[in-house]
Amino acid sequence: MRKVYLDYSATTPVKEEVVHEMLPYFTEKFGNASSIHGFGQEAKRSLEQARATVAKTMHAAPDTIYFTAGGSESDNWALKGVMSANKSKGNHIITTKIEHHAILHTCEALEKEGAEVTYMEVDEYGLVTPEALEAAMRPNTVLVSIMFINNEIGTMQPIKALSEVAHKHGALFHTDAVQAYGNVDIDVNAYGIDLMSVSSHKIYGPKGVGALYIKKGVRIHNLIEGGAQEKKRRAGTENISGIMGFAKAAELAYANLESHIAHLTKLRDQLLKGILENVDFVKHNGHPTLRHPGNVNVCFEFIEGEALLLSLNAKGIAGSSGSACTSGSLDPSHVLLAIGLPHEIAHGSLRLTIGDFTTEEDVNYTVEALKEVVQKLRMMSPLYDKIRGGQK
Repeated sequence: MRKVYLDYSATTPVKEEVVHEMLPYFTEKFGNASSIHGFGQEAKRSLEQARATVAKTMHAAPDTIYFTAGGSESDNWALKGVMSANKSKGNHIITTKIEHHAILHTCEALEKEGAEVTYMEVDEYGLVTPEALEAAMRPNTVLVSIMFINNEIGTMQPIKALSEVAHKHGALFHTDAVQAYGNVDIDVNAYGIDLMSVSSHKIYGPKGVGALYIKKGVRIHNLIEGGAQEKKRRAGTENISGIMGFAKAAELAYANLESHIAHLTKLRDQLLKGILENVDFVKHNGHPTLRHPGNVNVCFEFIEGEALLLSLNAKGIAGSSGSACTSGSLDPSHVLLAIGLPHEIAHGSLRLTIGDFTTEEDVNYTVEALKEVVQKLRMMSPLYDKIRGGQK
């Protein structure tokens, strides 16, 4: 049976070049970067080389990059650290209703500690406008956190315009760029970003490692206390092998960014066209042009997303009903509800995401499988049968 992986926004395979880069740090270059002997100093040099590599991909200075255990930790640190360090300014955070749960749940935790949070509405495409952000700003707003690209529907936000609004009111601007990093060119200075979260396993690097960009001068408290690692801001012996893999993945991503985007965009458009031309009662979600180059998010009326995923899996096709972190939930996606979809339509959602290893044959196979699977599932729907009868 053919196997087709179309869930690259959930995670990616580690590229061979990345594995090759990591291997020596498990056996030969295994030193602790905090040690003063030769083994430790070799690890330290590698660590700083990796930091410079990741910084270059963001057009940032090396000393603004702090390695973490991944995107969720980076999000937690950005929000908790900034709010804790800036209590004298205020206690208000602004975010959106379509953020990743690493942001939403952190905001909920901060609310229990006295923070005030505004969860902004989005339009039918999942966009936040600068005008809406302007209206939400308060004198006590400390931080605005708006994701760069949505992990479910793929919509890309106008980050530069939004950061300008935040700075106009004296607030800091954070963006969860986990889905954007490696898929679009990000210049943190040009975009006006004060803090940015990224993750390795979304760009063909290892899991369990990521980074938080912190602009110089930003007041932020530590998330983890202990040793002097990461300039005393994030304690714990560094995961050198993971960090080296992350840096190599980042280097590859930005060395090949143009061809990567072209490949994803071509197959994404081919996949979406095939679905819309071959299956009826389908809604395409997210902005039609301002979007992730490899994201296709659609809703099929009259069927359940879970049944659709299981049927596709039986044909060797891996997809998602939304965020990987909530794919085990029977509740409809909070993102789809936020863009105004009713529950019955949101339940029939499917997210398919293209990657570097996706082929045209994979796309064609998936379109044919979807035609068959959707038709079969709808034959069990009394409502669909009634609709068809009405059409006839």
